[in-house]
Amino acid sequence: MKKAPTAIDHHIGSRIKFRRVMLGMTQEQLGDALGTSFQQVQKYEKGINRIGASRLHNLANCLDVPITFFFEGRPSDQANDMDRSASQLAEMMKSKDCIELAMAYLAIQDKDVRKKILALVRSVENFTP
Repeated sequence: MKKAPTAIDHHIGSRIKFRRVMLGMTQEQLGDALGTSFQQVQKYEKGINRIGASRLHNLANCLDVPITFFFEGRPSDQANDMDRSASQLAEMMKSKDCIELAMAYLAIQDKDVRKKILALVRSVENFTP
């Protein structure tokens, strides 16, 4: 019997997608590097398919991160403020737009410009047309 994916599987998938997008790598490129299809990469990223230890090791090598990277901010059994923040961050990492926005924001050198952009985003967060 096949085991259903867990919250950890979904978290690891979001970390894979986050790192892949940060590197500017497509699902097809990652699949080629792993010797698998882009559809399989999609299933990993969505947490649909569980990832074995050897595959996780290969992913870490392809994405140039330590294996521990995939477990950073993982969901835990006890819900506290830190867990909620990590959960929110994990949810954000599922969105390519959020990742690109964060990368663009971090690329801005001028601290005053970054503060103004943050103020702008905060001013529209509760805006409903």
